[in-house]
Amino acid sequence: MKPIYTSAKEAVAEIHDGATLMVGGFGLVGIPEQLILALVDKGVTDLTVISNNCGVDEWGLGLLLKNKQIKKMIGSYVGENKEFERQVLSGEIEVELTPQGTLAEKIRAGGAGIPAFYTPAGVGTTVAEGKETRIFNGKEYVLEEALYADFALIRAAKADRFGNLIYNKTAQNFNPMMAAAGKVTIAEVEEIVETGSLDPAMIHTPSIYVQGLLQAEQEKRIERLTTR
Repeated sequence: MKPIYTSAKEAVAEIHDGATLMVGGFGLVGIPEQLILALVDKGVTDLTVISNNCGVDEWGLGLLLKNKQIKKMIGSYVGENKEFERQVLSGEIEVELTPQGTLAEKIRAGGAGIPAFYTPAGVGTTVAEGKETRIFNGKEYVLEEALYADFALIRAAKADRFGNLIYNKTAQNFNPMMAAAGKVTIAEVEEIVETGSLDPAMIHTPSIYVQGLLQAEQEKRIERLTTR
């Protein structure tokens, strides 16, 4: 049985200034909304955040960004957030941009205990500057190191009380691999059911990767609405 927190504030109580966080989501899909809000209220600073992007200006990681709580951002995308773009261009935040597939593999490797791997993505660009390269079968590859985090904040649709998780469709995105790569993984879920009620064949993240659960309501904001 995993700890089930009574509030988002309790769930993030151990997250400290200077911590490295992995935060699930792609845009606003699959983000741990309430855990992020609790970090905003907590006021922790000097955070290194590993996430695909930094949310939007007024929601998700964009709230931490607006409050200047993020010292360094490791991700693959700056768009959709004007404040992120402004801080990058003004040098107010340190940014490590990584090709999206490479970012996903760096996180997956961290969870699998693989310290580094070779990839062709980024060869001959600024991404490869200062990194080791090798030739395999006549093609050049760059060495990329795995990513780890002090805490992984993820979002799932369902959990049992033991901590097994099921995600909803594309809300899986970076969440399963981050769950494995965080030293402490806190899962914000929509529903917690009794252990044994989930079909074992449908479980996406086994309980061994999860250290705590929070059941919370989600606003599920739409990042970009297109109408006729």
